[in-house]
Amino acid sequence: MMRTRPLKVALLGCGVVGSEVARIMTTHADDLAARIGAPVELAGIAVRRTGRVRAGVPAELITTDATALVKRDDIDVVVEVIGGIEPARALITTAFEHGASVVSANKALLAQDGAALHAAAESHGADLYYEAAVAGAIPLVRPLRESLAGDKVNRVLGIVNGTTNFILDKMDTSGAGYSEALDEATALGYAEADPTADVEGFDAAAKAAILAGIAFHTRVRLDDVHREGMTEVTAADFASAKQMSCTIKLLAICERAADGQSVTARVHPAMIPLSHPLASVREAYNAVFIEAEAAGQLMFYGPGAGGSPTASAVLGDLVAVCRNKLGEATGPGESAYTRLPVSPMGEVVTRYHISLDVADKPGVLAQVATVFAEHDVSIDTVRQTGKDGEASLVVVTHRAPDAALSATVEALRKLDTVRGVASIMRVEGE
Repeated sequence: MMRTRPLKVALLGCGVVGSEVARIMTTHADDLAARIGAPVELAGIAVRRTGRVRAGVPAELITTDATALVKRDDIDVVVEVIGGIEPARALITTAFEHGASVVSANKALLAQDGAALHAAAESHGADLYYEAAVAGAIPLVRPLRESLAGDKVNRVLGIVNGTTNFILDKMDTSGAGYSEALDEATALGYAEADPTADVEGFDAAAKAAILAGIAFHTRVRLDDVHREGMTEVTAADFASAKQMSCTIKLLAICERAADGQSVTARVHPAMIPLSHPLASVREAYNAVFIEAEAAGQLMFYGPGAGGSPTASAVLGDLVAVCRNKLGEATGPGESAYTRLPVSPMGEVVTRYHISLDVADKPGVLAQVATVFAEHDVSIDTVRQTGKDGEASLVVVTHRAPDAALSATVEALRKLDTVRGVASIMRVEGE
C-alpha cells in the first residue's frame, strides 16, 4: 500500500545535472512513486543566481538561500550537485543535523572528507549515497559496496574520465597531437574551458580515492593518490605503443599489495595491450575493470559524464534512500575496518617503456644494460635503430619497484652516450 504523504526533496544546484534531475523527478513522478512506495516531491531548488532561465524547472521552487532550504524540518532528502568543497560540505553537514539523508555527486568533497561525512551521517541516523560521484551512469559504488561485499577485491583498473579518454582516443586513431585533440574535445563540449582538472588527473584521482576506499575497506584520501597528467603524451608515444601492440590510456589503478598488508592508488597515463578490454574503450566513454577473488574479472562500461547519465545515477540513489526512509532504516555506511596503509608510489611494482636517444657506436647497449643491472631492474625487451651516428634505444622492463625504475632513468640521463630520454611510459594490464 502506497503512503500518501510525499517524501520531500531539496535540490542543491540546477546546472546541467541538477536541471536534469529536476526534469526527471517532475516528468516521471508517478513511476518514481510506484517504485519507492510513496510520492516524491521536489520541495525547493537552491541556486547561486535567480536570473538564469531554467527550462522545465518551476520558478517558484528556486531560492538562493541553500542553508535555509536544508534546515527545513520537512525535508527528507537533500540532493547535492553543486560540486566543490564549500559550501557543499557545510550544507551536507547541516542536512544531516536536521534529519535529512543526502545524495551527492561531489567526488572532490568525498575524496577529501568522506570519512567525516560518513561519520556525520551515521551519528544522525542518515544515509549518504554517491553513485554519481564516480562514473556517471555506470553502477560502480553499489556493486563494490553491496554486490561484492562478501568477496575480496584485489584490483580496480579503469578509465574514469571521459575527456581524457576522448583526447587520447583521437590521438591514437587520427594521429592528432595533444593540442589538436584537446581543441576538438573542447569544441564538442567534452572539455571545459579550463581542462586542468581532467587532463592533469585531478578528477580521476578523486574517483580513484573513492573506489579504493570502498574496494579495500580502508580510508583513502585524495592526498594518498599518486597523480600524473597526460599533457606530455605525444604522437611518438602512440607510435611506440603500436609497435608493442598497445594503446595509451589515462588509468586509475587501485591495488591490494601481494601480501595483503597495504594498498596503492594511482592515476597516470600507461600503455595497455590491445587485447585488454579497456583498450577498446573509445571516445568519451568510461570503463572500470575489477578483479575479485571469488567473482573473478568484471567490467563496467558506459557514459561517465553528462547531464542525463549522471542524473540517472542520482535518481537511482534517491530511490534507494527514499525506500530506506520509508522502512526507517539506513543503507550501508563507511566500511574502513581493515585500516590498511596506503603505500607511496615508489613501492608500487610496475613496468616501464623507456625510449632513449643514444650515440650510435659500440658499447652503448652494454652501458645501458649495466645501469639497469646496478638498480636490480630486469630488462624484458630491447629494440635499437640508428644511422648517421644517432640511434634510438627502446627498453621495456620487467616489473620492479617504481622507485628503482625512476632511479634507473636518472642514472641513464648521466651517461655520456645517452643524448636524452625521449619518453617514459608505464605499461599496465599485461
